[in-house]
Amino acid sequence: MALAIERPSGLPDLESRHIVGMRVDATSYEDAARRVAEWAKAGESRYVCVASVNNVMHARDDESYRQIMNAADLVTPDGMPLVWGLKALGVPHATRTYGPTLTPIVCELAAREGIPVAFYGGTPEILERFEANLLQRYPRLRIAYSWPPPFRALTAEEDAQVVRDIRASGARIVFVGLGTPKQEQWMIRRRGELAAVMLGVGAAFDFIAGEKKQAPAWMQSRGLEWLFRLVTEPRRLWKRYLVSNPRYVALFARQLLRTRFLKTG
Repeated sequence: MALAIERPSGLPDLESRHIVGMRVDATSYEDAARRVAEWAKAGESRYVCVASVNNVMHARDDESYRQIMNAADLVTPDGMPLVWGLKALGVPHATRTYGPTLTPIVCELAAREGIPVAFYGGTPEILERFEANLLQRYPRLRIAYSWPPPFRALTAEEDAQVVRDIRASGARIVFVGLGTPKQEQWMIRRRGELAAVMLGVGAAFDFIAGEKKQAPAWMQSRGLEWLFRLVTEPRRLWKRYLVSNPRYVALFARQLLRTRFLKTG
């Protein structure tokens, strides 16, 4: 199904498709960063999801999560299978918009335009290295708020305090690194509470901090990043890649066949 997503004045509409029931927008690094900056400068409460096959399969299996993803202000194709999916569904110009690459691009733009940012996620050690690496690249970056939440559910008061602290900081872009599905669930609860653009960037904190290695560029461009990550983190990721990925291929193949049958029928 094709959608034309409404955007603020001055920004063009994006082509979008539903891939196995979840919306994905045909954006780019430049386009996504500019949208985030424009929304942030206007003090708009919005959230952006970077989507991989993992997000699509979560959305397939959980109706409430699918609604969260489809209600996002922007859903970028983080993984190459979603780029290929967009192209197969009639968006030939689709390109990858990968969270660990988008994060520094947005930070560079924020530094240049004086937009204060916040970081929520990771561990104290990872967050410290993450911020240090970004500040080394972009010394003018204004980090207004930073907090690594504990690995447990926050109490209602702790959760409310986080919102109060981010509001008081004046941050207009909030990078959220809690992983899927926690970060998307957190962002939709905060929409309307924070005058900021929230970006759920998954493992970007770990990659930029140097905690985890990224796949070589040649593997990323060929859609083989899953294999690199499976080899480096087999115990954590085996189910995602050896069970979810084949399911995705089968479900998308069925969708594509139906789409093409309807066109020719």
